[in-house]
Amino acid sequence: MSSITMTDNKTFLNELARLVGHSHLLTDPAKTARYRKGFRSGQGDALAVVFPGSLLELWRVLNACVNADKIILMQAANTGLTEGSTPNGNDYDRDIVIISTQRLDKLHLLDNGQQVLAWPGTTLYALEKALKPLGREPHSVIGSSCIGASVIGGICNNSGGSLVQRGPAYTEMSLFARIDEQGKLQLVNHLGIDLGHTPEQILSKLDDERIKNEDVRHDGRHAHDHDYVTRVRDINADTPARYNADPDRLFESSGCAGKLAVFAVRLDTFAAEKNQQVFYIGTNQPAVLTEIRRHILANFDNLPVAGEYMHRDIYDIAEQYGKDTFLMIDKLGTDKMPFFFTLKGRTDAMLEKVKFFPSAFHRPRDAEIRPPVSQPSAAANEKLAR
Repeated sequence: MSSITMTDNKTFLNELARLVGHSHLLTDPAKTARYRKGFRSGQGDALAVVFPGSLLELWRVLNACVNADKIILMQAANTGLTEGSTPNGNDYDRDIVIISTQRLDKLHLLDNGQQVLAWPGTTLYALEKALKPLGREPHSVIGSSCIGASVIGGICNNSGGSLVQRGPAYTEMSLFARIDEQGKLQLVNHLGIDLGHTPEQILSKLDDERIKNEDVRHDGRHAHDHDYVTRVRDINADTPARYNADPDRLFESSGCAGKLAVFAVRLDTFAAEKNQQVFYIGTNQPAVLTEIRRHILANFDNLPVAGEYMHRDIYDIAEQYGKDTFLMIDKLGTDKMPFFFTLKGRTDAMLEKVKFFPSAFHRPRDAEIRPPVSQPSAAANEKLAR
Protein backbone atom coordinates (compact mmCIF):
# COMPACT_ATOMS: atom_id res chain seq x y z
CA MET A 1 0.00 0.00 0.00
CA SER A 2 1.44 3.36 -1.01
CA SER A 3 2.00 6.12 1.53
CA ILE A 4 -0.62 8.24 -0.29
CA THR A 5 -3.20 5.46 0.04
CA MET A 6 -2.35 5.00 3.72
CA THR A 7 -2.79 8.73 4.31
CA ASP A 8 -6.09 8.76 2.43
CA ASN A 9 -7.34 5.77 4.41
CA LYS A 10 -6.38 7.42 7.69
CA THR A 11 -8.37 10.51 6.73
CA PHE A 12 -11.28 8.32 5.64
CA LEU A 13 -11.27 6.29 8.87
CA ASN A 14 -11.14 9.46 10.92
CA GLU A 15 -14.24 10.64 9.07
CA LEU A 16 -16.06 7.37 9.82
CA ALA A 17 -15.11 7.67 13.49
CA ARG A 18 -16.45 11.21 13.53
CA LEU A 19 -19.75 10.06 12.03
CA VAL A 20 -20.47 7.06 14.27
CA GLY A 21 -18.08 7.43 17.22
CA HIS A 22 -14.82 5.57 17.83
CA SER A 23 -16.55 2.79 19.76
CA HIS A 24 -18.65 1.92 16.71
CA LEU A 25 -15.75 1.59 14.28
CA LEU A 26 -13.52 -1.50 14.13
CA THR A 27 -10.26 -1.69 12.18
CA ASP A 28 -8.21 -4.24 14.15
CA PRO A 29 -8.28 -7.50 12.11
CA ALA A 30 -8.70 -9.52 15.29
CA LYS A 31 -11.83 -7.56 16.21
CA THR A 32 -13.29 -7.54 12.71
CA ALA A 33 -12.69 -11.27 12.15
CA ARG A 34 -16.21 -12.47 12.97
CA TYR A 35 -17.71 -9.91 10.60
CA ARG A 36 -15.29 -10.85 7.81
CA LYS A 37 -15.91 -14.60 8.09
CA GLY A 38 -19.08 -16.23 6.81
CA PHE A 39 -21.47 -18.24 8.94
CA ARG A 40 -20.53 -21.41 7.05
CA SER A 41 -17.84 -20.42 4.55
CA GLY A 42 -16.23 -17.45 2.87
CA GLN A 43 -13.94 -14.82 4.35
CA GLY A 44 -11.67 -11.99 3.36
CA ASP A 45 -10.05 -8.73 4.39
CA ALA A 46 -11.85 -5.48 5.14
CA LEU A 47 -10.53 -2.03 5.89
CA ALA A 48 -13.16 -1.42 8.57
CA VAL A 49 -16.44 -2.52 10.08
CA VAL A 50 -18.84 0.36 10.84
CA PHE A 51 -21.91 0.29 13.09
CA PRO A 52 -24.18 3.27 12.38
CA GLY A 53 -26.72 4.00 15.10
CA SER A 54 -29.38 5.71 13.01
CA LEU A 55 -30.60 5.71 9.43
CA LEU A 56 -29.20 9.22 9.02
CA GLU A 57 -25.79 7.99 10.21
CA LEU A 58 -26.05 5.13 7.73
CA TRP A 59 -26.70 7.61 4.92
CA ARG A 60 -23.68 9.69 5.91
CA VAL A 61 -21.44 6.62 6.18
CA LEU A 62 -22.55 5.49 2.72
CA ASN A 63 -21.74 8.92 1.31
CA ALA A 64 -18.28 8.83 2.88
CA CYS A 65 -17.63 5.37 1.40
CA VAL A 66 -18.82 6.40 -2.07
CA ASN A 67 -16.72 9.57 -2.02
CA ALA A 68 -13.66 7.53 -0.97
CA ASP A 69 -14.34 4.93 -3.71
CA LYS A 70 -14.65 2.01 -1.29
CA ILE A 71 -16.49 -1.24 -1.86
CA ILE A 72 -19.55 -1.27 0.41
CA LEU A 73 -20.74 -4.54 1.91
CA MET A 74 -24.01 -4.25 3.82
CA GLN A 75 -24.27 -6.84 6.59
CA ALA A 76 -27.07 -7.55 9.06
CA ALA A 77 -26.93 -10.75 11.11
CA ASN A 78 -24.21 -12.45 9.00
CA THR A 79 -26.24 -15.66 8.81
CA GLY A 80 -25.94 -16.07 5.04
CA LEU A 81 -24.93 -19.54 3.85
CA THR A 82 -23.81 -18.65 0.32
CA GLU A 83 -20.88 -16.31 1.07
CA GLY A 84 -22.85 -13.16 0.33
CA SER A 85 -22.63 -11.64 3.81
CA THR A 86 -18.85 -11.23 3.94
CA PRO A 87 -15.87 -10.62 1.68
CA ASN A 88 -14.88 -13.72 -0.27
CA GLY A 89 -11.16 -13.77 -0.92
CA ASN A 90 -8.65 -10.93 -1.05
CA ASP A 91 -8.50 -10.15 -4.76
CA TYR A 92 -10.80 -7.12 -4.83
CA ASP A 93 -9.66 -4.02 -6.69
CA ARG A 94 -10.49 -1.63 -3.84
CA ASP A 95 -10.77 -1.59 -0.05
CA ILE A 96 -13.90 -3.11 1.46
CA VAL A 97 -15.93 -1.45 4.21
CA ILE A 98 -18.47 -3.63 6.00
CA ILE A 99 -21.47 -1.69 7.28
CA SER A 100 -23.15 -3.66 10.04
CA THR A 101 -26.81 -2.77 10.56
CA GLN A 102 -27.25 -4.59 13.87
CA ARG A 103 -27.92 -1.36 15.77
CA LEU A 104 -30.68 -0.36 13.34
CA ASP A 105 -33.22 -2.84 14.66
CA LYS A 106 -36.44 -0.86 15.01
CA LEU A 107 -39.77 -1.90 13.52
CA HIS A 108 -43.06 -0.05 13.13
CA LEU A 109 -46.45 -1.73 12.81
CA LEU A 110 -48.90 -0.24 10.31
CA ASP A 111 -52.68 -0.66 10.06
CA ASN A 112 -52.96 -2.49 13.40
CA GLY A 113 -50.30 -4.97 12.40
CA GLN A 114 -51.61 -5.72 8.91
CA GLN A 115 -48.30 -4.42 7.61
CA VAL A 116 -44.90 -3.71 9.10
CA LEU A 117 -42.08 -1.30 8.44
CA ALA A 118 -38.74 -3.02 9.07
CA TRP A 119 -35.34 -1.34 9.54
CA PRO A 120 -32.05 -2.79 8.19
CA GLY A 121 -31.26 -4.72 11.37
CA THR A 122 -34.78 -5.85 12.33
CA THR A 123 -34.70 -9.59 12.97
CA LEU A 124 -37.35 -12.11 12.04
CA TYR A 125 -37.56 -13.11 15.68
CA ALA A 126 -38.24 -9.53 16.85
CA LEU A 127 -40.96 -9.17 14.23
CA GLU A 128 -42.48 -12.52 15.12
CA LYS A 129 -42.55 -11.49 18.79
CA ALA A 130 -44.18 -8.12 18.02
CA LEU A 131 -46.90 -9.72 15.90
CA LYS A 132 -47.72 -12.67 18.14
CA PRO A 133 -50.08 -10.75 20.52
CA LEU A 134 -52.01 -9.62 17.43
CA GLY A 135 -52.49 -13.16 16.16
CA ARG A 136 -50.36 -12.49 13.12
CA GLU A 137 -47.09 -13.75 11.65
CA PRO A 138 -44.33 -12.37 9.41
CA HIS A 139 -43.62 -13.87 6.02
CA SER A 140 -40.92 -16.16 7.42
CA VAL A 141 -41.15 -17.75 10.85
CA ILE A 142 -39.06 -20.92 10.54
CA GLY A 143 -35.47 -21.90 9.97
CA SER A 144 -33.32 -18.82 9.84
CA SER A 145 -35.54 -16.95 12.32
CA CYS A 146 -34.03 -19.15 14.99
CA ILE A 147 -30.55 -17.75 14.44
CA GLY A 148 -31.31 -14.06 14.23
CA ALA A 149 -31.59 -13.52 10.48
CA SER A 150 -32.78 -10.09 9.39
CA VAL A 151 -36.05 -9.24 7.66
CA ILE A 152 -34.37 -7.13 4.98
CA GLY A 153 -31.75 -9.80 4.32
CA GLY A 154 -34.61 -12.10 3.36
CA ILE A 155 -36.11 -9.51 1.01
CA CYS A 156 -32.78 -8.83 -0.68
CA ASN A 157 -32.35 -12.54 -1.41
CA ASN A 158 -35.99 -13.56 -2.05
CA SER A 159 -35.70 -16.05 0.82
CA GLY A 160 -38.37 -18.50 1.89
CA GLY A 161 -37.60 -21.51 -0.26
CA SER A 162 -39.66 -23.91 1.83
CA LEU A 163 -42.73 -21.67 2.07
CA VAL A 164 -45.59 -23.10 0.00
CA GLN A 165 -48.38 -20.63 0.81
CA ARG A 166 -46.39 -17.39 0.82
CA GLY A 167 -43.58 -18.01 -1.63
CA PRO A 168 -40.39 -15.95 -1.75
CA ALA A 169 -39.90 -12.82 0.35
CA TYR A 170 -40.94 -9.90 -1.82
CA THR A 171 -42.13 -6.32 -1.69
CA GLU A 172 -42.58 -3.42 -4.07
CA MET A 173 -42.34 -0.86 -1.25
CA SER A 174 -38.95 0.05 0.14
CA LEU A 175 -36.55 2.88 0.90
CA PHE A 176 -33.11 2.39 -0.60
CA ALA A 177 -29.95 4.13 -1.75
CA ARG A 178 -28.36 3.59 -5.14
CA ILE A 179 -25.47 5.09 -7.08
CA ASP A 180 -26.84 6.97 -10.07
CA GLU A 181 -25.38 7.33 -13.57
CA GLN A 182 -23.22 10.24 -12.41
CA GLY A 183 -21.72 8.19 -9.59
CA LYS A 184 -23.66 10.06 -6.91
CA LEU A 185 -25.54 8.44 -4.04
CA GLN A 186 -29.30 8.81 -4.40
CA LEU A 187 -32.00 8.01 -1.84
CA VAL A 188 -35.20 6.57 -3.33
CA ASN A 189 -38.39 6.53 -1.24
CA HIS A 190 -40.84 4.00 -2.63
CA LEU A 191 -42.34 3.06 0.75
CA GLY A 192 -45.65 4.68 -0.08
CA ILE A 193 -45.26 6.81 3.04
CA ASP A 194 -44.96 10.61 2.99
CA LEU A 195 -41.73 11.32 4.85
CA GLY A 196 -40.49 14.56 3.30
CA HIS A 197 -38.29 15.34 0.32
CA THR A 198 -34.62 15.47 1.32
CA PRO A 199 -32.66 12.50 2.69
CA GLU A 200 -32.30 14.32 6.00
CA GLN A 201 -36.06 14.87 6.30
CA ILE A 202 -36.96 11.33 5.26
CA LEU A 203 -34.44 9.54 7.45
CA SER A 204 -34.90 11.78 10.49
CA LYS A 205 -38.66 11.17 10.40
CA LEU A 206 -38.07 7.41 10.35
CA ASP A 207 -35.40 7.58 13.04
CA ASP A 208 -37.80 9.47 15.31
CA GLU A 209 -40.72 7.20 14.29
CA ARG A 210 -42.85 10.23 13.43
CA ILE A 211 -45.18 8.27 11.16
CA LYS A 212 -48.86 9.20 11.13
CA ASN A 213 -51.69 7.12 9.71
CA GLU A 214 -52.44 9.82 7.15
CA ASP A 215 -48.84 9.58 5.88
CA VAL A 216 -49.36 5.98 4.77
CA ARG A 217 -50.70 5.46 1.24
CA HIS A 218 -52.35 2.34 -0.18
CA ASP A 219 -51.78 2.58 -3.91
CA GLY A 220 -52.05 -1.00 -5.13
CA ARG A 221 -48.39 -1.93 -4.88
CA HIS A 222 -47.73 -5.35 -3.40
CA ALA A 223 -46.00 -6.10 -0.10
CA HIS A 224 -45.77 -9.86 -0.66
CA ASP A 225 -45.72 -12.27 -3.60
CA HIS A 226 -49.49 -12.17 -4.03
CA ASP A 227 -49.86 -14.62 -6.93
CA TYR A 228 -47.45 -17.32 -5.79
CA VAL A 229 -50.20 -19.79 -4.86
CA THR A 230 -51.53 -19.64 -8.42
CA ARG A 231 -48.08 -20.33 -9.87
CA VAL A 232 -47.19 -23.13 -7.48
CA ARG A 233 -50.49 -24.91 -8.19
CA ASP A 234 -49.75 -24.94 -11.92
CA ILE A 235 -47.98 -28.30 -11.72
CA ASN A 236 -47.91 -28.82 -15.49
CA ALA A 237 -46.26 -25.51 -16.35
CA ASP A 238 -43.08 -25.55 -18.44
CA THR A 239 -41.26 -23.39 -15.88
CA PRO A 240 -40.79 -23.91 -12.13
CA ALA A 241 -42.90 -21.90 -9.69
CA ARG A 242 -39.73 -20.28 -8.38
CA TYR A 243 -36.01 -20.31 -9.03
CA ASN A 244 -32.95 -18.24 -8.22
CA ALA A 245 -32.89 -14.76 -9.78
CA ASP A 246 -36.40 -15.14 -11.18
CA PRO A 247 -36.82 -11.80 -13.01
CA ASP A 248 -40.50 -11.64 -12.00
CA ARG A 249 -39.44 -11.47 -8.34
CA LEU A 250 -36.73 -8.84 -8.84
CA PHE A 251 -38.04 -5.40 -7.97
CA GLU A 252 -35.76 -2.71 -6.56
CA SER A 253 -34.86 -3.97 -3.05
CA SER A 254 -36.47 -7.38 -3.63
CA GLY A 255 -33.75 -9.70 -4.88
CA CYS A 256 -31.17 -6.92 -5.10
CA ALA A 257 -28.57 -9.17 -3.42
CA GLY A 258 -26.54 -6.30 -2.00
CA LYS A 259 -26.55 -4.06 -5.07
CA LEU A 260 -28.62 -1.50 -3.15
CA ALA A 261 -28.34 -0.18 0.40
CA VAL A 262 -31.79 -0.85 1.85
CA PHE A 263 -32.96 1.44 4.67
CA ALA A 264 -36.49 0.11 5.22
CA VAL A 265 -39.06 -2.23 3.70
CA ARG A 266 -42.83 -2.32 4.00
CA LEU A 267 -44.29 -5.82 4.20
CA ASP A 268 -47.58 -7.58 4.65
CA THR A 269 -48.14 -9.78 7.69
CA PHE A 270 -50.33 -12.87 7.83
CA ALA A 271 -52.98 -14.29 10.13
CA ALA A 272 -51.36 -16.95 12.31
CA GLU A 273 -52.44 -20.52 11.65
CA LYS A 274 -54.19 -21.74 14.80
CA ASN A 275 -54.10 -25.50 14.25
CA GLN A 276 -50.79 -26.45 12.71
CA GLN A 277 -49.59 -30.03 12.42
CA VAL A 278 -46.24 -31.32 11.17
CA PHE A 279 -46.14 -34.51 9.10
CA TYR A 280 -42.98 -36.51 8.45
CA ILE A 281 -43.07 -38.77 5.40
CA GLY A 282 -40.23 -41.21 4.78
CA THR A 283 -39.59 -43.21 1.62
CA ASN A 284 -36.78 -44.86 -0.31
CA GLN A 285 -38.43 -43.90 -3.61
CA PRO A 286 -38.25 -40.20 -4.57
CA ALA A 287 -41.03 -40.74 -7.10
CA VAL A 288 -43.41 -41.27 -4.18
CA LEU A 289 -42.67 -37.76 -2.89
CA THR A 290 -43.17 -36.32 -6.36
CA GLU A 291 -46.58 -37.96 -6.58
CA ILE A 292 -47.56 -36.68 -3.13
CA ARG A 293 -46.38 -33.16 -3.95
CA ARG A 294 -48.30 -33.00 -7.20
CA HIS A 295 -51.47 -34.35 -5.57
CA ILE A 296 -51.30 -31.81 -2.71
CA LEU A 297 -50.70 -28.85 -5.01
CA ALA A 298 -53.41 -29.83 -7.45
CA ASN A 299 -56.15 -31.02 -5.10
CA PHE A 300 -55.85 -29.65 -1.56
CA ASP A 301 -58.18 -26.75 -0.74
CA ASN A 302 -55.59 -25.35 1.69
CA LEU A 303 -51.93 -25.64 0.83
CA PRO A 304 -49.34 -26.54 3.48
CA VAL A 305 -47.60 -23.58 5.10
CA ALA A 306 -44.22 -25.06 4.24
CA GLY A 307 -42.57 -28.19 2.90
CA GLU A 308 -39.00 -29.42 2.93
CA TYR A 309 -37.07 -32.32 1.44
CA MET A 310 -34.35 -33.98 3.56
CA HIS A 311 -32.19 -36.77 2.17
CA ARG A 312 -30.66 -39.42 4.40
CA ASP A 313 -27.27 -37.73 4.81
CA ILE A 314 -28.90 -34.52 6.05
CA TYR A 315 -31.05 -36.49 8.49
CA ASP A 316 -27.95 -38.22 9.88
CA ILE A 317 -26.05 -34.92 10.16
CA ALA A 318 -28.96 -33.29 11.99
CA GLU A 319 -29.27 -36.29 14.28
CA GLN A 320 -25.59 -36.13 15.23
CA TYR A 321 -24.79 -32.42 15.15
CA GLY A 322 -28.13 -30.67 15.61
CA LYS A 323 -28.98 -31.74 19.14
CA ASP A 324 -27.49 -28.69 20.83
CA THR A 325 -29.55 -26.35 18.67
CA PHE A 326 -32.66 -28.46 19.21
CA LEU A 327 -32.22 -28.46 22.98
CA MET A 328 -31.53 -24.73 23.20
CA ILE A 329 -34.64 -23.89 21.16
CA ASP A 330 -36.76 -26.38 23.09
CA LYS A 331 -35.61 -25.30 26.55
CA LEU A 332 -34.68 -21.63 26.08
CA GLY A 333 -36.72 -20.47 23.09
CA THR A 334 -35.69 -18.93 19.79
CA ASP A 335 -35.04 -15.50 21.31
CA LYS A 336 -31.85 -16.78 22.96
CA MET A 337 -30.40 -18.18 19.72
CA PRO A 338 -28.94 -14.90 18.38
CA PHE A 339 -26.95 -14.54 21.61
CA PHE A 340 -25.50 -18.04 21.34
CA PHE A 341 -24.57 -17.63 17.68
CA THR A 342 -22.94 -14.28 18.44
CA LEU A 343 -21.01 -15.98 21.24
CA LYS A 344 -20.00 -18.73 18.83
CA GLY A 345 -18.70 -16.17 16.33
CA ARG A 346 -16.62 -14.44 18.98
CA THR A 347 -15.28 -17.78 20.23
CA ASP A 348 -14.32 -18.80 16.69
CA ALA A 349 -12.43 -15.54 16.18
CA MET A 350 -10.69 -15.83 19.56
CA LEU A 351 -9.60 -19.46 19.14
CA GLU A 352 -8.24 -18.84 15.66
CA LYS A 353 -5.71 -16.46 17.22
CA VAL A 354 -4.41 -19.23 19.52
CA LYS A 355 -1.79 -21.17 17.57
CA PHE A 356 -2.02 -24.45 19.51
CA PHE A 357 -5.75 -24.75 18.72
CA PRO A 358 -6.28 -26.49 15.38
CA SER A 359 -8.80 -24.88 13.03
CA ALA A 360 -12.35 -25.48 14.24
CA PHE A 361 -10.94 -27.36 17.29
CA HIS A 362 -14.11 -26.76 19.28
CA ARG A 363 -16.60 -27.76 16.61
CA PRO A 364 -16.12 -31.53 16.37
CA ARG A 365 -16.37 -31.74 20.14
CA ASP A 366 -19.72 -30.08 20.61
CA ALA A 367 -21.46 -33.35 19.81
CA GLU A 368 -19.47 -35.00 22.59
CA ILE A 369 -20.58 -32.55 25.29
CA ARG A 370 -24.26 -32.53 24.44
CA PRO A 371 -26.58 -34.22 26.91
CA PRO A 372 -28.11 -37.47 25.67
CA VAL A 373 -31.37 -37.18 23.76
CA SER A 374 -33.74 -40.10 23.44
CA GLN A 375 -33.94 -41.59 19.96
CA PRO A 376 -36.97 -43.09 18.20
CA SER A 377 -37.04 -46.86 18.31
CA ALA A 378 -36.23 -48.94 15.24
CA ALA A 379 -39.88 -49.94 15.05
CA ALA A 380 -40.93 -46.30 15.07
CA ASN A 381 -38.44 -45.47 12.32
CA GLU A 382 -39.67 -48.40 10.26
CA LYS A 383 -43.27 -47.28 10.72
CA LEU A 384 -42.31 -43.72 9.74
CA ALA A 385 -40.59 -44.95 6.58
CA ARG A 386 -43.77 -46.67 5.45
